Amino acid sequence: MVRQLSERLVNLGHEVVVATTKLPERKENISNGVVIKSFDISGNDVRGYRGEIGAYQEFLLSSDFDIVMNYAAQQWATDLCLPLLDRILAKKVFVPCGFSGLFDPAYEAYFKKMADLMSKYDANIFLSNTYRDIEFARKHGINNLHVIPNGCGFDEFGAKPEIDFRKQFGIKPDDFLIIHVGSHTGLKGHRELYEIFKKSNIRDAVLLIIGNPVPGGCHVSCRNKSFFFNFSWQRLKNNIRVLVEDLGRAETVAAYHAADLFLFPSNIECSPIVLFEAAASRTPFLTTDVGNAHEIIDWTRGGQVLPTKKHANGYSQAHIDESSAMLRHLWQSSELRAQLASAGYNAWISKFTWERIAKDFESLFLSLRG
Repeated sequence: MVRQLSERLVNLGHEVVVATTKLPERKENISNGVVIKSFDISGNDVRGYRGEIGAYQEFLLSSDFDIVMNYAAQQWATDLCLPLLDRILAKKVFVPCGFSGLFDPAYEAYFKKMADLMSKYDANIFLSNTYRDIEFARKHGINNLHVIPNGCGFDEFGAKPEIDFRKQFGIKPDDFLIIHVGSHTGLKGHRELYEIFKKSNIRDAVLLIIGNPVPGGCHVSCRNKSFFFNFSWQRLKNNIRVLVEDLGRAETVAAYHAADLFLFPSNIECSPIVLFEAAASRTPFLTTDVGNAHEIIDWTRGGQVLPTKKHANGYSQAHIDESSAMLRHLWQSSELRAQLASAGYNAWISKFTWERIAKDFESLFLSLRG
């Protein structure tokens, strides 16, 4: 979202600087007109910090910005800004992105001071009208609340991809292609994904998991599961298989367009962009009740919620048997899939393109500047 918003604001005639983590592979400090200011910092307010803390805070205090926006709590770029809010002269905007640690005891002290800090921002922007971060703000009497949802770009999803994805990956035209897009963090529901797929007992199908490896995550486990599954009796009996791929963006977009269904039993989210991407590609989706998935379904009518168990720590888990039955039902019902696909696409094109969302941010920023 930060990249999409920043580049589109530049295209609308504004100057944008993004302060972010220094990466060895990043060789340029300007990307599509966006100035990138890199700092060698890691950590957050709870775990502690390492790196160029003073340099970053001096950058915030000495720069002559009209707007300073913090995107996502619980990470260093926001947490190191919080003690400086009274000293930053620019208008200040906060996008909390869900408060994933709200129920974590380690973050109890962090969130005890959060309401006071939020009141110092000129605007607090939420991706949902119902999720835990905006409910926290309402509970604590924060008044300057704005809802601007996630989305995806017409420039990326509006045209048919040039890549013939099925041909490139050896997937037959009549195979039922199910995709999941999510990094191998261990929290995107990959374990449940395998179980739902296996227990659904569907035939002539391919499950494609698209995600980049993450240190300490589930990438190796997913690779191993796919290897053994693809030599199992069930794979041969039902003509089904699992692919685990780390794809570039163009191939990922092509996969969305080639898919018959998007299956997303994730364990925790704020406002999953992948659901908007599924809608934009006319791909019906099944998702756990994570983040504001219910709200996205109300907005788009492009998918359905899987039966979900909510844990006290804020994480969610799909009920395998019931979710498998839902997958099988959608596999059997091409008419229902078509209805969901059409409704989701029509909602996206009218309300949830990055082109429209960037202008919503621009209007708010201009109103704050006066």
